[in-house]
Amino acid sequence: MTTVLAPSPTDTRMTGRGKAVLVVLLLAQFMLAVDFSILNVALPVIGDGLGFTLANLQWIATGFALAAAGFTLLAGRVADLFGRRRLFIGGMAALGIASLVGGLATTPEILLTARVVQGLATAVVTPAGLALLTTSFPEGPMRSKALGLNGALMSAGFTTGAILGGLLTDLLSWRWAFFINVPVAAAVLIAAPMLITESRSAVRKLDVPGAITVTGGLLAIVYALTVAGEHGFTDPLALGSFALGAVLLVVFWFAEKRSAAPLVPVGILKRRTVIWGNLAGLIAFATETSLVFLMTLYLQEVLGYSALATGLAFGVLGAGTVVGGVMGARVIARIGTRSALVWGLAVQAVATASLVLLGADRGWLTLLLAATFLGGVGNMVAIVGFMVTATSGLPDGEQGLATGLATMTQQVGITMGIPVMSAIVAARTLGGADVLGGVGTAVLVNAALVLAAAGVVGVMLRTKR
Repeated sequence: MTTVLAPSPTDTRMTGRGKAVLVVLLLAQFMLAVDFSILNVALPVIGDGLGFTLANLQWIATGFALAAAGFTLLAGRVADLFGRRRLFIGGMAALGIASLVGGLATTPEILLTARVVQGLATAVVTPAGLALLTTSFPEGPMRSKALGLNGALMSAGFTTGAILGGLLTDLLSWRWAFFINVPVAAAVLIAAPMLITESRSAVRKLDVPGAITVTGGLLAIVYALTVAGEHGFTDPLALGSFALGAVLLVVFWFAEKRSAAPLVPVGILKRRTVIWGNLAGLIAFATETSLVFLMTLYLQEVLGYSALATGLAFGVLGAGTVVGGVMGARVIARIGTRSALVWGLAVQAVATASLVLLGADRGWLTLLLAATFLGGVGNMVAIVGFMVTATSGLPDGEQGLATGLATMTQQVGITMGIPVMSAIVAARTLGGADVLGGVGTAVLVNAALVLAAAGVVGVMLRTKR
């Protein structure tokens, strides 16, 4: 097995080549994060320009989410087996081509196809890039620093995408939300072969039954969450998709127990760090991305701000996540990974709970900005703690699998948070009459989930004597 850049675990200095590798990998991950949200504010304009029906418009986002979340675990394992650099470069090439096709699209079918390919490329590049990141730097301060910067840029990218999408759509055209990926992908494709060394696992056999059942199960769950967000959690199609996903994942579990070369060794799923680290990550991503949705409702429906002004307000949240990402490695070095994870979630919970005080006049904007900044710091410290926890103590040969699991957690969390919070708001508003009350109830639930996660993870990750 070949690995990249393996300095001593006690060496906290990063070489010039290590910094260049880090820049290439972070640039790719930032672009992927931007793609999650850059088209959200442009959807109505795209619909008018290409003739989407209102019912089909949501598939621009859904098609991407289904592919990105459904195939990420499989892609992470394929990268382990056939080469992480190879998959990383191939995925970036596919992303660049799909972005060019999407920007030039003249029909809904072409654009949706491009969007699905973008999602598939994201499913390939994200775990492969994270595995290259974790195998490029030894477990310890250097890896924590790299993962902290990665987490900060990914979270900032999600916020940047919302702002950038509005700016590009208003000033140029929605097509530039696709075109902007092309030069970035080209730069990564030029630099990556020169800087990154190939890395793979010694195991060379793919578990086909496991791949089919886990991919089908994840696709069914993500689709169910999407349908639930549109029609409620009692919708028959949503319930049926949830049931199908659950059955396929149970079949996957038993298939892995009997497989000679499992896609996900059952042993790794029994590790406390993997189980509880990923649970913390799921809650962290689900609650913070859905909080952006709740505050968007508040800013636009209650305070009357424009979409662009709303996006700019979230720049403060983005700044908080950058600060948290930079602080994450230092916090872990000072108090330990478990404590950083728990305290990060606790700070996020307190900051989120304070938003219950928001009122119906614009004077409350100061509280919103301060709370989202502080919550962003706490959320990103927790996410860095989650990434370190979920990928630590594993050999390099399983890093693609571990980062694939972590990436799946991230993408499912992003997908599930908004439908859940949207359902709470809809149930509380009674036909839309009390948006502020609905947002307040959802904020309380959001904060309670984070606080509960902090308590459970804190107990379950205690070091056994």
